[in-house]
Amino acid sequence: MTEQKNQVTRAAPEQSNDYRVVVFGAGGVGKSSLVLRFIKGTFRESYIPTIEDTYRQVISCNKNICTLQITDTTGSHQFPAMQRLSISKGHAFILVYSVCSKQSLEELRPIWELIKELKGDVNSIPVMLVGNKCDESTELREVSQIEGQAQATTWSISFMETSAKINHNVTELFQELLNMEKTRTVSLQLDTKKQKKQKKEKKCKETNGAIPENGEASASASASASGAGVKEKCGVM
Repeated sequence: MTEQKNQVTRAAPEQSNDYRVVVFGAGGVGKSSLVLRFIKGTFRESYIPTIEDTYRQVISCNKNICTLQITDTTGSHQFPAMQRLSISKGHAFILVYSVCSKQSLEELRPIWELIKELKGDVNSIPVMLVGNKCDESTELREVSQIEGQAQATTWSISFMETSAKINHNVTELFQELLNMEKTRTVSLQLDTKKQKKQKKEKKCKETNGAIPENGEASASASASASGAGVKEKCGVM
């Protein structure tokens, strides 16, 4: 009985409706900025240290609705238990460094080793090494694109440079990561279509503003529009 229970527990993450992406990196490399740019389309100039935040977005998984759960982890080394738990639950990983800090790339090494230790066969797991802040001037760079690519090749993982500030390769980063998933077909496309459909329906309701059957057009349309607004705000947690 115990053996059967353990087998179910091990299989549970793959059968979940959540697809969990974990973002690792040293403090100040722009992990939160990348996630916020992707989820909310915003960028903040100020640096606010993160302990751990989770963001959710509806995506397509094997042509069904699935929740993309992005865990933005702490850049501090003070929470090893949280790191191990995030890795254990994660389906895919983004390892972020700043192209302006060679030290931030070095700090990813123990994280990569821990991922290999806890996940075993990492060849079947989507992992992306990301050099963020690529919009910075050449003078400020400490890690060239060639050096970043070479490190990714050494670890046998994918590589991409991004800029959360100018929104360069941000959506591409997450879509490419999902494209690397081998056990199921995962895509951002469903959420985009769903949003367009919701906006179109909302616009039609605001334009028409009438329901012939009961004549309560204004109140019903206002309620619908208000409800749609609430749903949009709650779409990203």
